[in-house]
Amino acid sequence: AAALKQLVVDYLHPEVGVTSTDGAAFGRNYFNRSSAPDVEDIELAEERAAVLAEVAALKKLAVDYLHPEVGVTNTDGAAFGRNYFSRASAPDVEDIELANERAAVLAEAASLKKLAVDYLHPEVGVTSVDGAAFGRNYFNRAS
Repeated sequence: AAALKQLVVDYLHPEVGVTSTDGAAFGRNYFNRSSAPDVEDIELAEERAAVLAEVAALKKLAVDYLHPEVGVTNTDGAAFGRNYFSRASAPDVEDIELANERAAVLAEAASLKKLAVDYLHPEVGVTSVDGAAFGRNYFNRAS
């Protein structure tokens, strides 16, 4: 039973490894010996390295596309760009009237959103901040 238990432990825990106390126990590595045939040609190894480099570049592009919040990092000092929007001679992008109109539209959209939330969630209840606002309950009164 003890030998069976030892076999089960060895099978279920391969990370433990094999320990040997017998000095006569040895094995031969058929892959690293000098007379072993080459497993792979040099051309095939270079092609594999090129394909893996291309896959790594595609992975980097995919990560850059899927995570725009990371931003762009540049290590080349010679690479530069010109910002055409914040330069002194750039024309104003929008007029003050258009900005005011946009602010009014956004305020109206915010109030419509609040009304929609109030309509769709009646369990929230109504809160009043005006002390002069009151009502009479005709259903629970004494008379």
